[in-house]
Order: sequence, then structure tokens, then C-alpha cells
Amino acid sequence: MNLNGIRAIYTFEMNRTRRTLMQSIISPVLSTSLYFIVFGTAIGSRMGEIDGVSYGAFIIPGLLMLSLLSESISNASFGIFFPKFSGTIYEVLSAPVSPFEIIAGYVGAAATKSLIIGVLILLTARLFVDYSIAHPFWMLAFLLLTALTFSLFGFIIGVWANDFQQLQVIPLMVITPLTFLGGAFYSINMLPEPWHTLTLFNPVVYLINGFRWAFYGVSDVHMGMSLGMTLMFLLICLGVVWWIFRSGYRIKP
Repeated sequence: MNLNGIRAIYTFEMNRTRRTLMQSIISPVLSTSLYFIVFGTAIGSRMGEIDGVSYGAFIIPGLLMLSLLSESISNASFGIFFPKFSGTIYEVLSAPVSPFEIIAGYVGAAATKSLIIGVLILLTARLFVDYSIAHPFWMLAFLLLTALTFSLFGFIIGVWANDFQQLQVIPLMVITPLTFLGGAFYSINMLPEPWHTLTLFNPVVYLINGFRWAFYGVSDVHMGMSLGMTLMFLLICLGVVWWIFRSGYRIKP
């Protein structure tokens, strides 16, 4: 394994983040802080508890998951798409690095950036809402698995996309609506039938509820189901990436 190649790609991507600190890190943290101010402080103070948790604290896992999904996909997809767009991908393709090493570098950097954003959002939330973490290990596990899974998904989108419009269509038209409808701001047990049953077909429901269980020990679905769905998404993304390179597909402009 060419560790120097992985390190070079990873370092380049992390340096790009430092050069665009406002856009890459500060902007998503500030935008999520607005949700905490509006929903956690202003509206949350006028709402009752959900499953024994104050509304402001209840929405923290959902808001964190919303940022984590969007930033993981965005960082990974843009990281591999922009070299294709600018033509500098030839420098990577001509280097002695394998497809696995390319993926490890780009996906590792994207997941790292998402984890940094997630930790900053958790620290920022403390300024507005009082919360606790009942299961720190599982919280970190869900955080890491989600960042890794959707960074892989973003890498797939970046390889597939031929222009900036295709780069944005899946995150904006699919992931964001599924997150908002997946219980980020409410418990799905509050929904009447048949909407409650239909919501269970939304895969993001299991991500959000697994994360919420790690925080407060409450969930609308079984924690084992949430963990199983998260691992299944990871395996699907790994399978798609393996198939892309196994089929002889080449990353090219």
C-alpha cells in the first residue's frame, strides 16, 4: 500500500479546507447555530417535552445529522469532481496510486472535515441548549460511521457527475428532504397513520434515531435496527465503489 500517496491526497484536501476555512467550516457551523437560536431557544422554550427531553435538546441529534450528511457528501463529491473539472485529475491518475488509495485519501479527508464540523456544532449547541450524552461510545460510533458512509456516497456522486448541476441534484433533491422528513425536528410517533408507517421506509429515520438514542436513550425505532441500517448503507457504498473500479471504470474529466 502506498501510504505516501494516501497522505499526499489527504494533506492536499485538508490544506484546501484551511484555505477556505470560512466556507468549509465556519459557514455550516453558523448556519446550524441559527437553527438552535430559532428552534432551540425561541420556539423550544414554548414547547413541551418529547419523550422526556426538552424540545431544544431533542432536535440536536437531528440538526447534527442534517449537517453531517450534507457536509460529508459535499466535501467528498467536490473533492474528486473539481480535479476532473479543472483537468488536474491527470496528476492523480499518473501517480503510482491505486483506486483504493485514491478513495482512502479523498474519503478520509472528507470524513475528517465532517467530524470536525460535527464536534464544533456540538460545542456550539452547548451555548444555546443544555443537553447530555447518555452513551458517548455509541454517539462517537454513529458519528464516525455516518461521516464515513456519506463521504463514500459523496465520492460516488463526484465520480458520476459531469457538471455542477449533477453534483448538487442528489444532495438537494433527495438527501435534504429525506432528512427533514426523517424526524429531525419531531418524533415520528407523533404522526398519524398511514404517514407513520410510510416514514419507516425513509432510511434517514434510522440514522437520526440511532443518534438520538446515543444522546438520550430514547428512540422511535430499535437501536439495533438503526445500527444495522447504518452498516448496511456503508456496505452498499463500499460495494458500489468496488463495482465502479472492478468494472474498469476510470476517473477522468
